Amino acid sequence: MTDHRRSIPRTDTLLADPRLVEARRRFGHAQVKAVIVEVQQRARDGDLSPEDVLTAVLAALPASAAGLRPVINATGVLLHTNLGRAPLSAAARQAVDLAAGVTDVELDLDTGDRGRRGRTALAALAAAVPAAEAVHVVNNNAAALVLAATALAAGGEIVISRGELIEIGDGFRLPDLLVSTGARLREVGMTNRTALADYADAIGPRTGMVLKVHPSNYRIEGFTADVPVARLSELCRERGIPLVADAGSGLLTPEPLLPREPDVTSWLTEGADLVTTSGDKLLGGPQCGLMFGRTDLVDRLRRHPLARALRVDKITLAALEATVAGPPTPTWESLHADQATLRSRAENLAARLRDKGVDAEAVDSRSVVGGGGAPGVSLPSAAVALDRRTAAALRRADPPVLARVEDGRCLLDLRVVPAEHDDTLLAGVLATLPGGSRLPAAGQVQKDVQAARPAGSRRR
Repeated sequence: MTDHRRSIPRTDTLLADPRLVEARRRFGHAQVKAVIVEVQQRARDGDLSPEDVLTAVLAALPASAAGLRPVINATGVLLHTNLGRAPLSAAARQAVDLAAGVTDVELDLDTGDRGRRGRTALAALAAAVPAAEAVHVVNNNAAALVLAATALAAGGEIVISRGELIEIGDGFRLPDLLVSTGARLREVGMTNRTALADYADAIGPRTGMVLKVHPSNYRIEGFTADVPVARLSELCRERGIPLVADAGSGLLTPEPLLPREPDVTSWLTEGADLVTTSGDKLLGGPQCGLMFGRTDLVDRLRRHPLARALRVDKITLAALEATVAGPPTPTWESLHADQATLRSRAENLAARLRDKGVDAEAVDSRSVVGGGGAPGVSLPSAAVALDRRTAAALRRADPPVLARVEDGRCLLDLRVVPAEHDDTLLAGVLATLPGGSRLPAAGQVQKDVQAARPAGSRRR
């Protein structure tokens, strides 16, 4: 009897196939070879026929050279930290593609001399926030606070309310970040109540800055009091101390849907000397930290040696500029999605699924901002309710779909899902039905999946 393993295609033969030559160009020799070796082993183990090795190798190749996979966010969370927060707009993605090549990021083409790094992105930010005398960009909002604390208060004190000593995801604590700069924290007030007099008593000769932090991922209610930026800025001006305010969640101007969420323009207008915020939250751009404020302070921070270690690259600058100066972002569109339209989409999807024998129902839902923004605020939405077991199966779909399990059901919340992905959701559900659902014939399911899958997509 002939050993079937002798029929398994050799590695060099497979690598010479034109389709894998192209794959080597896209993904690199080592990655393609690793896939070949893995599939060959499956054939040796008898899990795959030798004739199917090449087909299996092609199917196992990744969608890109990077390990990241595109995911559909049907959780109802606009800014899901585990999913990379804000998705970039089409304009920002085009800008990223352009910036990935050779660009004039730090060159004045008219003179041939060195130019201001990211000057067009900085100009776009300045135009978006006229209340700011100057702007600067670092790699995230934590970096903005580190730079401010280092430049203004290293070896001195930072006055901050106890109610604003926040902890965010993965155990990250703001006090730990601030003291790492060599500054000492002077905590004032109580967790739930801080008065202007508390700040006044604490400011002294060692005070480098007063820090006002928006607790963007929680809310204290009941017997509470804090000091608004307008009143705190008056005290800081009297004492000659800079007031740094961390707005955090990325709003450059007021958002009527989120009236309790601070924005950069308002805080600058109320007298803050420097305001920091994130680029990848409600602004809807790439991860970065944005700094707006007085020219002398921004220049002091920009010229500090630490600024070099915290600067952003050309790709971030390009995406940021396109976000600020370009069309509405996916985050803005999700925030302002029309409830009636969402409900209509949910009813349409549920009806199409029921036509295929799936127990599906359109239901009202509530979405949240997420990403450390607008705590306690929910937005009316609509979802498709399925068997709760569908959620785990959908995570293994292609592309993976992240749903929400609530009240014993799997909810596909549509607020953050672009309408053009509805067919992909349908295909994902049909391909991953739990065994307990009423199924059409297996062959019909496969036909339905292929018909619903967008052109050019396939399962790996």
